[in-house]
Amino acid sequence: MEVPKIEKNIGISLYSTNTEGLGGKLRQEVEDFVVKEITNREEGQEGKYLILELIKRNWDTHHLTRTLAKILQISQKRISIAGTKDKRALTTQKISIFDIDASIIENIHLKDVELNVLGRSRKSIEIGDLWGNAFIITIRDIPSSPEEARKLLEKTTNEILFKSGIPNFFGIQRFGSIRPVTYLVGKAIVEGDFEKAAMLYIAEPFPDEPAEIKKARQLVKETRDFRGGLKNYPLRLGHERAMMNHLIANPNNFAGAFTILPKNLYTLFVHGYQSYIYNTILCRRIENSLPLNQAIEGDIVCFKNNVGFPDSSKTEQVTAETVDAMNRLIKRKRTFITAPLPGYKTEFASGIPGEIEQEVIQELKVPLKGFNVVEVPEMSSKGTRREILLQVEPKFEVTEDELNPIKSKVVLEFMLPKGSYATTLLREYMKVDPLCMS
Repeated sequence: MEVPKIEKNIGISLYSTNTEGLGGKLRQEVEDFVVKEITNREEGQEGKYLILELIKRNWDTHHLTRTLAKILQISQKRISIAGTKDKRALTTQKISIFDIDASIIENIHLKDVELNVLGRSRKSIEIGDLWGNAFIITIRDIPSSPEEARKLLEKTTNEILFKSGIPNFFGIQRFGSIRPVTYLVGKAIVEGDFEKAAMLYIAEPFPDEPAEIKKARQLVKETRDFRGGLKNYPLRLGHERAMMNHLIANPNNFAGAFTILPKNLYTLFVHGYQSYIYNTILCRRIENSLPLNQAIEGDIVCFKNNVGFPDSSKTEQVTAETVDAMNRLIKRKRTFITAPLPGYKTEFASGIPGEIEQEVIQELKVPLKGFNVVEVPEMSSKGTRREILLQVEPKFEVTEDELNPIKSKVVLEFMLPKGSYATTLLREYMKVDPLCMS
């Protein structure tokens, strides 16, 4: 089945299943997308950090932390999370706030937000605290009967289980659903062209944006008139406006314009470029008929952590002497084959897997040394490895869709390790334009 152009643009050129797509749509209601964080933290009663359970509905995570900081009259840097959650969803996660009394939380009343005090800790919530996420996702508006949908679901699920999972692609959210510009900005940064990077982010229009925004971006792209841009860009494009304000005050300081943005945003650009390269390498491996669930000589594997999820910090290269032992561990889900998220100290595979990795790096003309970003060191990346197989065992229920007459709905339940995308699984079932999944 043909992959949508928007996915091809981010390095995903294939489906791993050969079944028909269900079709349908996601997020018709906020509660159709439920996410709950899986963490190994246990909180106590002592420490400078107040630990809270945050349950939010239809809130962008960064917008919410900014709002909390304003209410508490503190720096946003004092609020920490383990991972960003979907906006149009019902999500549950832990957050920490430095040096705040628990009694203050009782006075916070935000629509569609619930904050529950869990305890205190000497350590803030960090990315490493997140092991994974549990999902309950409803696909609606499926144009087939419940019986037909169930048969197709079973067929796709059986194929996924037979292959031990699906390719662990970075989903469209990593790049931007409406405006997939992240990796293009990152590419320009790694190539050392901050002016191009800034203009791509500020002014490159994309087809699925509203007409007035496309017009405003095009004008700035053609004229470099940032003052005019501030008059025409809506307030919701706050990041672009902040960068333009910086460039008005500091002409040609394009690298500095990125540091005006929140750190967790401006570091995403280089990560987005790494993700695009990784997706391309993973597709190339599949196209060369290399398995995802069986290591060959030259592969680099990582090992499981305490809860059974892959830990890319512990890797080993597979040799002729160890390949059989490694594949026994892979079958027991104790070891996982990886592909590179390249950086300036990338660990590449050898043998045939390494040839594929190097081939893609050369074809895309990736300047590996450029991942050491001197102008903004926080953007730099030594590189790492990521598991290539997303091992998932979904459960599902099919019924009539009460919101869409004569249509069906599916409720899927599954767990994923951190950094993996629910839409990577959903695309195998739905096989639709990614905008139907945003």
